[in-house]
Order: sequence, then structure tokens, then C-alpha cells
Amino acid sequence: MKVIESKEVRIQKVITKTGVELLKISVSPSHFFLEQNPEKKSKYGVAYKEIKKVYPDFYMFWEIKNDQYTGRLLTGSFLEKEDIDKFIDSIISDREYKTYKDERDEF
Repeated sequence: MKVIESKEVRIQKVITKTGVELLKISVSPSHFFLEQNPEKKSKYGVAYKEIKKVYPDFYMFWEIKNDQYTGRLLTGSFLEKEDIDKFIDSIISDREYKTYKDERDEF
């Protein structure tokens, strides 16, 4: 692979005012992603907590730029192949994707 752009990113563990440990991905001093608080009694807090029960290595981060939530999220999960298949099946109703070969990019 050829690197065409590079950016330093820092991952930090932070503690909220209510004592909950969250991950923070800092892109720059005024641009970062903050993990959804699973203890927050909100639509996304409750959903995140439930998702983490099934997928403990799933992460959901809210983008914050210039001290404002942008409304955009960064989500991801560390999964085994069988788990990603289960995850895909849970969100895609059309099973056409299963007709394709399991091919990976070369690096």
C-alpha cells in the first residue's frame, strides 16, 4: 500500500462528571470523537448499552468540532468473521450479499 495522507490521532480514556469512563479519539484540539455514554438515560445511551450486551467490542463515538456536536457518529466493532456475518444478517434484509466471494484487498 502507498500512504497518500497521514494524520496523528490520539486515543484517551476520560472520566465524565458523573464518573463514567469513556474513550475519546482526538484528531485535533478542536475536533474529537467521544464515546456514547452507556449509562446515560437517553435514546442512544440505552441503545448503546443494549448493543454492547450482544457486541461487547462495538463502539459508538459522537463527533465534536469546535465544542459542538456535529450530529455525526463514528461506529465500529472488533469482530470475528462469524460475528460480522451475524451482525450483517441482523441489519440487511436482502441476502444478495451472500452470493459474493469472500475476497480481501491485498496490502
